[in-house]
Amino acid sequence: MSVASHNLSSPAQKPVLEAREVHRVFWVRVGLFRTQLPLRAVQGVSLRILPGEVVGLVGESGCGKTTLAEMFLGLQPPTRGEIHILGKPMSALPRRSVTRAVQPVFQDPYSSLNPRHTVGRIISLPLRVHGVGRRAQWEDQVLEMMDRVGLPRQLIRSLPGQLSGGQRQRVAIARALIMRPSVVICDEPTSALDVSVQAQILNLLMDLQEDFGLTYLLVSHNLAVVQHLATRVAVMYLGRIVEEAPAKTLFSQPAHPYTRALLSSVLTPEPSMGLPEIPVGAAFPNPLAPPDGCAFHPRCPRVEPICRREAPPVLKEGDHRLECHFPGPG
Repeated sequence: MSVASHNLSSPAQKPVLEAREVHRVFWVRVGLFRTQLPLRAVQGVSLRILPGEVVGLVGESGCGKTTLAEMFLGLQPPTRGEIHILGKPMSALPRRSVTRAVQPVFQDPYSSLNPRHTVGRIISLPLRVHGVGRRAQWEDQVLEMMDRVGLPRQLIRSLPGQLSGGQRQRVAIARALIMRPSVVICDEPTSALDVSVQAQILNLLMDLQEDFGLTYLLVSHNLAVVQHLATRVAVMYLGRIVEEAPAKTLFSQPAHPYTRALLSSVLTPEPSMGLPEIPVGAAFPNPLAPPDGCAFHPRCPRVEPICRREAPPVLKEGDHRLECHFPGPG
């Protein structure tokens, strides 16, 4: 494993959001006799998010990235381990303190907005819930935030159904930022939008990060979006982070076979290149019956006998971390 060293932040910086060996287990009934089996959605994940970072969390559907994001939001309690916000355990904080510090922007801007409430009422909801400021000031704060996210002021009395997809997502972003949170968790923030609108929303997110000094956790399966936005990337597979590195390092020098497979699956705009060949099996492993040893070994093109027997070691070099018996270029 040969990795260039990148210093993204000062060692003195403390994480604004941190997962410490968190697990999340769901119990699922299966079979004729409805036997309960554990589904280990997240298995021993540790992740530190420092101030001002944009951390991309990527992986196939079902890998556990959304469950991890929900734990960061306080929507799912860890079965084991701890989530820390600004250095304090989430479990010791009041719910309102958590929501003031961490806000979400969800995938589908229509289903995440109340269709019966006006734009102004939706954006002002956090102010009303937390009792911030005076009622007479709320509309001015909403209008100011609408200006910041590029929404025309005349839409303040409109309903979500009267807006375009891009406008609805701007409403969701405005609602997330009205309380000036420390961290915004973006769960596939552009996947439900037209391609023509996606770039506008991504550029808006970057502008807002600079304006408000935000920290982002970007959950996505779209590697092009992650490469454009992220300063650091964590790759999840079957509930574990199998590789984590600065974005430039991960995209130029991927060391885990799964990361290389993900990067090779990205479509290219060059017609002569055709469809990409993905060098792994198409079937995602059964999370109710995970394989022994390395979880990726049934799909790995470089599998060796030890991969089937033993869990891979954790390897670190500078800011690059991965779990693999045989890392390196494919």
